[in-house]
Amino acid sequence: MEGDRERASAKTPTVVTSSASRVVRPFRTTLEMIKFSHTIFALPFALLAAVLAADGWPEAATLAKILLAMVGARSAAMAHNRLADRELDAANPRTASRALPSGALSVTYVRVFLAASVVLFLAAAASLNRLTLLLSPVALAILFLYAYAKRHTALSHLLLGLCLAMAPVGAWIAVRGDLGTMAVLLGLAVLLWTAGFDVIYALQDEEHDRRTGLHSIPASLGAGPALAISALFHAGMVALLLLVWRLEGGGTLFGIGIGATAAALLYQHLIVRPRDLSRVNAAFFTANGFVSVALAAFGIADVMVR
Repeated sequence: MEGDRERASAKTPTVVTSSASRVVRPFRTTLEMIKFSHTIFALPFALLAAVLAADGWPEAATLAKILLAMVGARSAAMAHNRLADRELDAANPRTASRALPSGALSVTYVRVFLAASVVLFLAAAASLNRLTLLLSPVALAILFLYAYAKRHTALSHLLLGLCLAMAPVGAWIAVRGDLGTMAVLLGLAVLLWTAGFDVIYALQDEEHDRRTGLHSIPASLGAGPALAISALFHAGMVALLLLVWRLEGGGTLFGIGIGATAAALLYQHLIVRPRDLSRVNAAFFTANGFVSVALAAFGIADVMVR
């Protein structure tokens, strides 16, 4: 009997561990599906816009609601995109291991997650102000439309840019309750930045997109012209940031942030060449992650010092 108790107790940790794994594994897979780590691209710009709108730190409750709205909107957009693209992802060797085509998550699970994300976004938007509530269906429509853009137009990179541009614009509206010129300029800067780095990322699928009839700038024009267009987008971003800096009456710190941004953008164009795509991920993740964090950090510090 004593031996039976020992054997039973020895099995208990295994059962607990197994139960925990059944909970943790889908959660990790969901975070990977929605590329939660990519939140670093848009969130810093939303924080910067909120600080500029408030001319300092907004109220903690407002910041929390902005964060919840961003999490809900982004999660809904990514879940919808994965549902819409599951057959396309299965046909592409680079994306075949994603959660839906690989069977790691079921279609029903992702649909429930999508619905919950939409509810979170709408509730957060409604709790901010009247304008954020009225614009929330428009934002969702744009986010969902992007999932089908690549099937019809090579300008899908710009539509993705518009999706991310809504983060700073929405944060400004959340704080001010109106749409200001500064918000529009910052949103346009994010749009061009996103379109530029998405063109670089799409170089990996150039041949696959041509073969399957999907549209992108690399598939339409080739790697060389695509990189040139990406560089123009990024030059436009820097020009818009300088305009924001001047109109805002920005100081030295904000100027340093813009300079660091320009350097990071130049770096990614130096390391990615038409015949050498080995460092696309370094350009996409490292350089662009630095752009958003550095610009927001220096811009926010500049406002606080002033």
